[in-house]
Amino acid sequence: MDLILDLFNAGWTGLLDYLAAHVLLCLVPAFFIAGFLSGLMPKEVVTRFLGPKTPTYISYPASAIGGFILAVCSCTILPLFAGIWKRGAGLGPAITFLFVGPAVNILAISYTGSAIGMDIAVARIVLAITFGIVIGVIMAAVFKQPEIDPAKAAIFEHTASMRPALWALFGLLVAVLIAGTLQIGLLKNTVVSLTLPVELSDGFESALEDLNLTLQGALLIILLVLTAPVAWKGMSNVLSGFNRWTWTTLGMVAFTLLLAAPTTESGSLVINFTGRFFAEVLLLGALAYVAAKHLERDELAHWLWETWRFIKQIFPLLIVGVFFAGMARYITPEEWVKQLAGRNTIWANLIGVLFGVFMYFPTLVEVPIAGAFLDLGMHRGPLLAYLLADPELSLQSILVTGKIMGRQKTAVYVGLVTAFSTLAGYLFGVALAAF
Repeated sequence: MDLILDLFNAGWTGLLDYLAAHVLLCLVPAFFIAGFLSGLMPKEVVTRFLGPKTPTYISYPASAIGGFILAVCSCTILPLFAGIWKRGAGLGPAITFLFVGPAVNILAISYTGSAIGMDIAVARIVLAITFGIVIGVIMAAVFKQPEIDPAKAAIFEHTASMRPALWALFGLLVAVLIAGTLQIGLLKNTVVSLTLPVELSDGFESALEDLNLTLQGALLIILLVLTAPVAWKGMSNVLSGFNRWTWTTLGMVAFTLLLAAPTTESGSLVINFTGRFFAEVLLLGALAYVAAKHLERDELAHWLWETWRFIKQIFPLLIVGVFFAGMARYITPEEWVKQLAGRNTIWANLIGVLFGVFMYFPTLVEVPIAGAFLDLGMHRGPLLAYLLADPELSLQSILVTGKIMGRQKTAVYVGLVTAFSTLAGYLFGVALAAF
C-alpha cells in the first residue's frame, strides 16, 4: 500500500509541476497553429507537389515539410500516406512524407523544445528531414514505381492558395509561440516589478510548498480547471454557431498566456513583468485584430473546431502520460538507465530505437516520457534516437504500413528507419561532445 501511495504521489507531483510550468506558453499556441493548418490551409498546397510528374528536386522537399504544413501526428500520417501513394505519388517522396511527418509536427517540435531543449528540437527537425529524404531516395532506387491509373493521379493536379491575410495570421501565431518559448535576454529580462498588496497565510504558503508550487503555478492550474468546462460548452458546437461560452473560452485562453508569461519570486508576491509578457500582449492584440478584420465567421469556426479537436484528442493523453512519467521516474532504477543508455554508443542508440518500437506513446506523450529518462541519466543521443523512432516504428505503425505497401517494402523501410534513427542519435551525441 505504501508503494502505491508513493507512486501516486510521484505521478501527481509530476503532473502539478507540468501544469504549473511555463510549458503552456508553448502548448497553447501550438494547438492553435495545428488547428489553423488543419482548418484553414488547403491540403492541396502540399499534395500538388507530390505527383508522379513533379521533379524530384521539388517533390522531396515538399514531402519533407508536408508533415509540418498538415500538422499530422503518427496516427494521421498513415492514411494520408496511403492516399497519396495509391493515387500516384512517387514512392520516394511518399516515404519521405511518412518518415518526416510525425517528426516535424508543430506540436511535437514546440513541446520538445520547451520541455527538453531546443538542441533536441532543432536536431529532430534537421536530422528527420535529411534522413527522411535519404530513406525515400533509397526506397525509390530499390523498388520500381507501380503503374498508376491517370484518373487516380488527378488529385495532384488540384491547386490551391492562401490569401495574404491568412499568411499574416499564421505568422502572428508562430510569433506568439516564439515569444513564449525563446530564451533570450530581451524576453527574459524584467521590465517592471510589482509587489502585490496582500499577504498569504502561513497555512496557504505551507500548502504551496508541500505541493512544490508557486502562487502563479497554483493560479494556472485553477485557471486550466475552470477553462475545461467553459471550452466544452463553447467549442463543442462551434460549427453550428458562436455563443457567449465561445468568446469566454478565447478570453480565458488569452489570459492563461498572459498569466504564464511573467515570472514570480519564490516565497514572495513579487511579479516580474518581463519582455515576454509585453510581447505576448502586443502579439495577441495583433492576432485578435487580424482575425476579426479578415476572417469570415465560418473560417474562424473551422479554425476553432480543429483546434478543439486536437486538444480533445491529445491533451487528455498528455495528462495521463505526464502522470505515468512521474511514476516511471520514481520506480525506474537510475543505474539501469545509465548502464543501458547513459553513454553515446551505437548500442545505446539502438536501445533507444527499440524502446520506441515496443513502448509506443501518442503524439506529445513521448516527450514527458523522454524527459523522465533524461532525468534518470539517459544520454541525449539515445534520447533523440528514441524520439525519431517512436512515431515511426511502433508495432501498430509497422502492421498498418505492411498492409499498405506490402511486407517486403515495409521490411526494408523498417530496417532503414532503425539504422538511420540510430545513426542520427549517435551523430547528435558526437556533435554535443565536440561542442
